[in-house]
Amino acid sequence: MKLNNMIVVDHEPGEPFPETDTDWDAIDALTDEELTAAALADPDAQPIPRGTDEELAKLGLHRQVNVKKLRERLGLTQEAFAATYRIPVGTLRDWEQCRKNPDAPARAYLMVIDRNPEAVAEWLRRAA
Repeated sequence: MKLNNMIVVDHEPGEPFPETDTDWDAIDALTDEELTAAALADPDAQPIPRGTDEELAKLGLHRQVNVKKLRERLGLTQEAFAATYRIPVGTLRDWEQCRKNPDAPARAYLMVIDRNPEAVAEWLRRAA
């Protein structure tokens, strides 16, 4: 999701955390109540509402597609995903490794792929 020019990515339990200067051991030691209190006390860490795409759009928020999860859900390697959807493999790797974020047109394209990957692949095959 994008909020005030920040990209917010959902993190699933068990996934590795992105590389930062954060002391994750200290975070893990906090109770749920302590985490909630800390987040609510920080104006930059307010909870983001969950909801449908339409509900989020009304708030000016947009869901961000997790490119790596999308690719893995489709059972494709980076090379196969890049070739199928005509995305440079280096760009795909940068997105997956959070070195770069997709711009607005790329985010829209990824949302379309996420919604109907077979149709997008078929249209691209026909256009070749």
